[in-house]
Amino acid sequence: MSFWKDFKAFAMKGSVLDLAVGVIIGGAFGKIVTSMVEDIIMPLVGSISNTGELFANRFVVLGTPPAGITFKSLEEAKKAGVNVFAYGHFIQSVVDFFIIAFCIFVAIRLIGRLQRKEEAVKAIEPLGPTAQEKLLTEIRDLLKEQAK
Repeated sequence: MSFWKDFKAFAMKGSVLDLAVGVIIGGAFGKIVTSMVEDIIMPLVGSISNTGELFANRFVVLGTPPAGITFKSLEEAKKAGVNVFAYGHFIQSVVDFFIIAFCIFVAIRLIGRLQRKEEAVKAIEPLGPTAQEKLLTEIRDLLKEQAK
């Protein structure tokens, strides 16, 4: 039974729960960013380049392709087993990474600012009487009682 108690204590620690929530939110955030890059940014980049195709579908066939065969998409080339340099998909993944990294940087920076503001407010607030001040107050009160 000790194993289960230890496991329960571990699983219920705040840091483990925070990590689990972070992983779930991070996964959802990653999907949002991937969708933004795939569905909004890269189609705009593809339309600017006037090719009319998805940017992720850009590739170069390495070596000599089979005689007379041209591939319309990266998927077709991969299914045919041709060695390809899929630079469009790579660039799209790099854009994904930079957007996620930028968003995380902004979030961490905002959290840091909020924490500094809280620390500044705590530093400004009076701490209350020290032990010496409390002792002197007690002595004063005792002297007042004796003077009566």
